[in-house]
Amino acid sequence: MILSAQVRRFLLSGVLATAVHFVVAASLIEQAQTEPAIANAVAFTVATAFSYVINTLWSFNSSIDGRTLIRFVLVQLLGVGLAAGVSGTVDWLGLHYIIGIMCVPVFVTPVTYTLHRLWTYRPRTAN
Repeated sequence: MILSAQVRRFLLSGVLATAVHFVVAASLIEQAQTEPAIANAVAFTVATAFSYVINTLWSFNSSIDGRTLIRFVLVQLLGVGLAAGVSGTVDWLGLHYIIGIMCVPVFVTPVTYTLHRLWTYRPRTAN
């Protein structure tokens, strides 16, 4: 299976955003003695902002504006809900939590990519 350049950029952007999250959270916890829940909330926010910028400009070759920002955040919130649902389902099935962690990107990434491609970054139509 050959992935389009856009899909490859989207996947790489996700890896980079995950790295940003990790670095910010670990730095806040280790260097600033921040509680892990607060550090992860801050890291999630920073990583989401990074993800919006890199996906908007690089993955989808779009422009940064209020419309795409709001749509991006809504899709990301749906992704958080899906992640919780996937991991909750795996837990309910009595499977190891690592399986849930591995299932999240398998199920959530195609959904968020598709929604971003079809809705977040859909070209505006002339009225």
